[in-house]
Amino acid sequence: MEAARKATPVTKTIGLVAHDNRKKDLIEWLEYNIDIIKQHNIVCTGTTGKFVEQAIINKSTAQQAYNLKITRLKSGPLGGDQQLGAMIAEGKIDIMIFFWDPMEPQAHDVDVKALLRITVLYNIPTASNRATADFMISSPLFQFDYKPEIKDYSSYINRKLT
Repeated sequence: MEAARKATPVTKTIGLVAHDNRKKDLIEWLEYNIDIIKQHNIVCTGTTGKFVEQAIINKSTAQQAYNLKITRLKSGPLGGDQQLGAMIAEGKIDIMIFFWDPMEPQAHDVDVKALLRITVLYNIPTASNRATADFMISSPLFQFDYKPEIKDYSSYINRKLT
């Protein structure tokens, strides 16, 4: 099945998450790509959202107001990862940018894995580093109403339980 596409630009909802050691990278990426990102809705886990607000929104001046539309969820370890996962399952997130730290163990690693599992399950484009995030937002598909194909799980849902 071919993904649906419209010729007009479409506002997307972008999930943003970054582990503590990667928040600076995410902010730098956002600042570099602000002209693209400001056209879309942002959903962040709590601490990431706070960093984004402080670094981006508070930096903007009257002449250069970014007008980012940010929804902040709970901090990842306090349930924000699950909130974001639920939004993906409900079809409310279009792409995920998750700068995770491969060098640092995370106390809430199971939550992180569950969130990444949901992005794969629902076929949500996901970037885990700056290069992939750049490729994703510069893709011609980013400009359209792209609906990823979702695998049919009806046989799993309708299976007989014994």
